[in-house]
Amino acid sequence: MVSDFRKKKLLYVFKSFFDTDGSGNIEKDDFTAAIERITKNRGWSAGDEKYKFIEETLLKIWSGIQEVADDNKDGQVSQDEWIAMWDKFSNNEVFEWQNLYCKFAFTLEDASDDGSIDAEEFSSVYASFGLDKDEAVQAFQKMAQGKSEVTWAEFQELWKEYFSSEDVAAPGNYIFGKTSY
Repeated sequence: MVSDFRKKKLLYVFKSFFDTDGSGNIEKDDFTAAIERITKNRGWSAGDEKYKFIEETLLKIWSGIQEVADDNKDGQVSQDEWIAMWDKFSNNEVFEWQNLYCKFAFTLEDASDDGSIDAEEFSSVYASFGLDKDEAVQAFQKMAQGKSEVTWAEFQELWKEYFSSEDVAAPGNYIFGKTSY
């Protein structure tokens, strides 16, 4: 069973990053809109390599989500389907798209492409999604636990913690730029 705390975290990601039209479901159009928003915020146009990377990766993520979470095969993933899928993740049933999403998030945040993210890189990405930049900086500080950077290996552990942990004080809870749920 998923606790209220974990449910809040899971629905935060669902609503803030996936359900771009606010319909209460995730569908392919949400990913198309996300591709446009991310590439526009970064200044990448359709012919750019970075644009192609964003487009290909997000469409693979959508295909993976649809395949494992769309239980009733209606072309949409509901909030209940989303929560059920992440509950499987917390029980060590990891799907390929989840690893791809983790790598995508890290790559997007690692603007300098140096293998780690710092507070500026982290907060800039979340500000581009409409989150408060100052709150994102605070979230980074809590997530990084006093360090100036978070490496790829550390990010992967924080990622798992976000989606699995019931501990309200766990550093992974801040990986999506928010300080409270």
